[in-house]
Amino acid sequence: MNKNEKFVITINRELGSGGRTVGRKLAERLGVEFYDKAVIKGLQEKYRLTVEEIEKLKGRKQSWWADFKRQMINGPSASSNYYIPRVGDEPVQLDTDDVFRTETEILSGIAAEESCVVAGRSGFYVFRKHPNHLNILIQASMPHRLERVMRKQHMTEAEARKTIEKVDKMRENYVKEYTGTSRYDTRNYQLLISMDDFSEDDAVEVILEYINRMSK
Repeated sequence: MNKNEKFVITINRELGSGGRTVGRKLAERLGVEFYDKAVIKGLQEKYRLTVEEIEKLKGRKQSWWADFKRQMINGPSASSNYYIPRVGDEPVQLDTDDVFRTETEILSGIAAEESCVVAGRSGFYVFRKHPNHLNILIQASMPHRLERVMRKQHMTEAEARKTIEKVDKMRENYVKEYTGTSRYDTRNYQLLISMDDFSEDDAVEVILEYINRMSK
């Protein structure tokens, strides 16, 4: 990956590993935007973004994502070229196929317009053919994960273990269904980091050193 050209970095992480924090701090150090699952889901639900709606935006605007960002920041009056429907107080109900396809479209639009760091279950797959990408997997041992989840979410050890096992299974099933591979297959990544002996800042430094070496 060359940091001097438009790039995308994906962070796949285990719950309790601190990977999301690593991704956010990495984006800050690189001076780019950070996007995670919550952001993408929020866009889908708040603006009723479906594949069909995105295709309309792309058809009207060459740089649809940049224009859409201005729309989000400034409101509907910021652009007269299109209107993104609001949904009031009721969330839009999207089935899983819609979620994955729309998520892919949104992520592709983001990466086409700007360098970014993306934390999410399918980023490594969505950007596998991107000409300037870096896929990272951040893991940790179960004791490390348990301690972090217990501390962050104020859970007992039994509750934390149950939550981790549930999320691990859910994420793995999702990835297998829509990508045909395992999120634990190391061939999907260029860099793997175990957080057991690292702080989030340590991990960021390791990634930055790797990127600097690749950019020479």
